[in-house]
Amino acid sequence: MSDRLVEPSWLEEHLDDPNVVILEFNWTGTQSYDEWHIPGAHGFFWKDFLWDDTMRDFPTPEDFAARCAALGISNDTTVVCYGDPVQFGTYGWWVFTYLGHRDVRLLNGGRVLWEKESRPKSTDMPTATPANYTPGPAGNDGMRVRFSEILERLDDVAAGDKTALLDHRSPEEYNGERVNMIGAPDVGAERAGRIPGAKHLFFDEFLNEDMTFRSEAELRALLEARGATPDKDVISYCRLSHRATLAYFTMTELLGYKSVRSYDGSWTEWGSLVGVPIEK
Repeated sequence: MSDRLVEPSWLEEHLDDPNVVILEFNWTGTQSYDEWHIPGAHGFFWKDFLWDDTMRDFPTPEDFAARCAALGISNDTTVVCYGDPVQFGTYGWWVFTYLGHRDVRLLNGGRVLWEKESRPKSTDMPTATPANYTPGPAGNDGMRVRFSEILERLDDVAAGDKTALLDHRSPEEYNGERVNMIGAPDVGAERAGRIPGAKHLFFDEFLNEDMTFRSEAELRALLEARGATPDKDVISYCRLSHRATLAYFTMTELLGYKSVRSYDGSWTEWGSLVGVPIEK
């Protein structure tokens, strides 16, 4: 396993380590964080920390540096992310990695395994001593892909010999029955469907019931069954790319894939664009 994936036992041993900062990212506000969180963890509604305040994009290097510094994170701090649900932890990991933080890790199993193993919980709000964080370069565009390039490569996707396009949404979303997952308001794009040629691999298939990752052999088999082999350019998307970042982590950190990118615009963008094709 990658050293970017940490087990609950490791994190519990480092709860008092001044060089480790724990971040929880929540789907809806901070309700679950307020109910309980890992001791010392800082909790956020995901957009508040991981998106720019004024445009649909990630924070500028300067804004990211300021947000990190306020939490006591320096350029050399080990940051451990987890989420509720789990894919918001991988999204936090992905954004930190995209913006160049050197040591950011993901908690295997997230809140689910932590609670199952009866590890310490807290409702205390942590304090932080501000740190110095030097802004890095602009984001690593080798990790993301824009809709215009996907549009240009649809023939490659159809051929299947160079590019694999993976859709990690629920079956209902992939089949064009909904634009959002069951249990959430059915909003987020003007049309339902999928990007032409995309193969379906629901993100949940990467995980065990306790939200830990499945074995390497199982993960490879899931991907190879969809034609997503390590020799191809692999593009992952979902609705807003949270689930896609879990797939990105799986491929790059657990399986050693070298050419993987996340389409962070995902279906929210593609399904509302004028003049682009869709399938159902």
